[in-house]
Amino acid sequence: MQPTNKPQEPSPDRANISHKALPAHERHNDMVPRWAAAIGTLAIGFLYLALPQQLTFGPSWLLLALEIVLLLPLIYSWTTQRPLQHITTRILTLIILGVVTLGLAGSIALLIYTLPGNKQASILLRSAGLLWGSNILVFALWYWEIDGGGPHKRRLSGHKAADLMFPQQVDGNTTGWVATFIDYLFVAFTGATALSPTDTYPLTQQAKMLMMIEAIFSLIIIVLLAARAVNILG
Repeated sequence: MQPTNKPQEPSPDRANISHKALPAHERHNDMVPRWAAAIGTLAIGFLYLALPQQLTFGPSWLLLALEIVLLLPLIYSWTTQRPLQHITTRILTLIILGVVTLGLAGSIALLIYTLPGNKQASILLRSAGLLWGSNILVFALWYWEIDGGGPHKRRLSGHKAADLMFPQQVDGNTTGWVATFIDYLFVAFTGATALSPTDTYPLTQQAKMLMMIEAIFSLIIIVLLAARAVNILG
């Protein structure tokens, strides 16, 4: 007499694998929310809008307009049942990051170029503050997007340490802790303030390069431009 084959209950591991293998449209509602990153992106545009005209390329509203145009298809995909392909989302996100980074670098270059002839300390201090805040937001977005291949791939890998290692991930993230945009914003803030990593460490070359560039931008803004403004006041 042959034994009866009884259906086996799927193990937790198999359940996880099955969930990871679901099509993109079925995983859409379970993806990490991107609204905080979208708000951070728009905040960069508004900071750029507040800069003096001599520190922007073209009209000061141009960067914000480009951000809105590029964000619209992403926001549409998040709020409907027609999500974009992962590669399309990734490309749009990287284009946005490239645009805001070029805007930041260009404004810093213009600020340095116009520095000798600018005798108004209040304008220098305001410009330095706006650029410093933009620097933090720009690199928070970079860290959030490149770490582990982006929020979607981080979720599929169980939020293990990849490009950046948070304190909660030192033991392999056995608790299932999830880094949010605020965590990457904190990394960018400490990098722009201390000019070096604090409790979160870069593990890959691309993460180290991004931290180096952020520190260089912050050093230029804080040390050179703020010092110039203090000298004018003195």
